[in-house]
Amino acid sequence: MKFISWNVNGIRACCGKGFCEAFTQFDADFFCLQETKMQEGQLDLSFIGYQSFWNYAEKKGYSGTAIFTRHTPLNVVYGLPDMTDDNEGRVITLEMTDFYLVTVYTPNSQDGLRRLDYRMIWDDVFRSYLNKLDAKKPIVVCGDMNVAHQEIDIKNPSSNHHNPGFTNEEREKFTLLLDSGFTDSFRFLHPDEKDKYSWWSYRFHARENNTGWRIDYFLCSNRINNKILSANIHNEIFGSDHCPIELCLK
Repeated sequence: MKFISWNVNGIRACCGKGFCEAFTQFDADFFCLQETKMQEGQLDLSFIGYQSFWNYAEKKGYSGTAIFTRHTPLNVVYGLPDMTDDNEGRVITLEMTDFYLVTVYTPNSQDGLRRLDYRMIWDDVFRSYLNKLDAKKPIVVCGDMNVAHQEIDIKNPSSNHHNPGFTNEEREKFTLLLDSGFTDSFRFLHPDEKDKYSWWSYRFHARENNTGWRIDYFLCSNRINNKILSANIHNEIFGSDHCPIELCLK
């Protein structure tokens, strides 16, 4: 079973940069999107054999998530039930027969870390939500989680320790999430692989120089580690400042 996740940084723009061709090429069972930046009715995007589920932000041109699936879910949940101000379209959960699939676009702490306090609360609520699901059946979690977990996950760790996405606070929250029962599938299979990133700034020729960050993940419940067949980062595919990532499970 193949899963793809991609922060498209605006699905309407990405559709003009090869999105549909990439979608067809991957031939995935589940294709998850983050940062769709659209409202309902702004784009008619469909693929034969797939259902789609969309969570739109109230703010126009901001955030948003989607999942295309070949498999009909038992249930769909939008957002985080315990987040009182959950209006940014950041989470979709599909309940399947044997597992949950969750796609997420984690809030960025923003310049000056002005949203770090909110991010800390959000991380706690999200972890609690996943733990409740995991108590029922295994989970696959994917998306832009806006944190480079370890120094190996970022090109220039020493100069980024106080920048959004690489603060001690954000990295510690990610460690707490993993320690609560989840596996970073890419590091599970590629523990020492360097220079593999999923996001590059549009500035300073970052992608050309591979000055990147690995902030997009597939996590899965520890008890299904034996089902991980492959976990890849497709940095050969353009169309966004992020590239698609892939997980294959038995």
